[in-house]
Amino acid sequence: MSKFKRYERYKDSGIEWIGEIPEHWGVIKLKYVTKLAYGDSLPTENREEEGEVDVFGSNGKVGTHNVANTLSPVIIVGRKGSYGKVTYSDKECFAIDTTYYIDNRCTKSNIKWLYHSLMILELDKNSQDTGVPGLSREYAYNKYVPVPTVNEQAAIANFLDQKTAEIDDLIADKEKLIELLQEKRQAIITEAVTKGLNPNVRMKDSGIDWIGGIPEHWHVKKIKYLAFLKSGESITSEMIEEQGEYPVYGGNGLRGYTSSYTHDGNYVLIGRQGALCGNINYAQGKFWASEHAVVVTPLGDVDLIWLGELLRSMNLNQYSISAAQPGLSVTTIQNLFIPVPPHEEQRAISYFLKQKIADIEEIIQDTRKQIIKLKEYRQSLISEAITGKIDVREFANISEVIHQ
Repeated sequence: MSKFKRYERYKDSGIEWIGEIPEHWGVIKLKYVTKLAYGDSLPTENREEEGEVDVFGSNGKVGTHNVANTLSPVIIVGRKGSYGKVTYSDKECFAIDTTYYIDNRCTKSNIKWLYHSLMILELDKNSQDTGVPGLSREYAYNKYVPVPTVNEQAAIANFLDQKTAEIDDLIADKEKLIELLQEKRQAIITEAVTKGLNPNVRMKDSGIDWIGGIPEHWHVKKIKYLAFLKSGESITSEMIEEQGEYPVYGGNGLRGYTSSYTHDGNYVLIGRQGALCGNINYAQGKFWASEHAVVVTPLGDVDLIWLGELLRSMNLNQYSISAAQPGLSVTTIQNLFIPVPPHEEQRAISYFLKQKIADIEEIIQDTRKQIIKLKEYRQSLISEAITGKIDVREFANISEVIHQ
């Protein structure tokens, strides 16, 4: 149950997704509420590095310019590409031709109320254009909107501004916590694989700049003496299904499933191509490794987890070859020097890290679930206010009260 009060009397809106609305409200199509104005062409080369106004595309800010084509405030709606995405700016801006925009020339309604209303219309759920996905203006215009009085529009806008800001602050705090936990996890990994678990051990210079000192009894070897590295096998997108017998791993982890496999066992995988090249994943059992992954096969009694986490701590992305498609050379990776403890210590480090990583990952996953619930609550609150399921008229003059 909502903790907010309801209106005294309701009526059926006649629109299934809207349900009942306050008795004195109306329901009309969006085309009677606002015009969606087309953005203007502005080639990338004509944009300014430090212009006076922001340039908005379908997915948000894409640069700056010295001339605006909107008033302020303004709503930007993605028309092509990230179609249906809704962005608000309290400053005038330049809306490019992949967008629609709404300012006070386009509507007599409260702009901020209209922004929140658009957020629940799911304009991103139906692409009407061929080729590049896009939002048809006719499709958007035929969406129904519950319409309260102008004063109530202002009240709803003020209420949602305040409440969504509070929720967004909570989400930001939790996202920051995840960042700190990830940093802590990486620090623990790096410390364990380069310094060991005994803080009192005698140290020596490793000769490797990014590591510095290592335990005196450790060795320094090239990766190729500890593991065999080889790129996976080519596979077409047609061979990959959403479900299947054997998982397919690419440079960024699981891609899908296929009917055959290239490997059987426990392996470390290194992303070989793309912006995330150098990332580390694990694979076990029967699976297909694509050509975008480097399969690492430990030699002898090398511990898999110790080796995988050591590779993770090395930030292998820094060794990628600069090109249109960044990539890692197997030869480069296998000739890098790493600190090597005795096998017993490798196993101890592996066990320690599995426990620590699992504990931190549990907190991270719990925090991510909390973020999902907060986002769901945010969307639910917007929907309740916009459709009149809650009465927020007491917020009508909140902005005046704040500034008195």
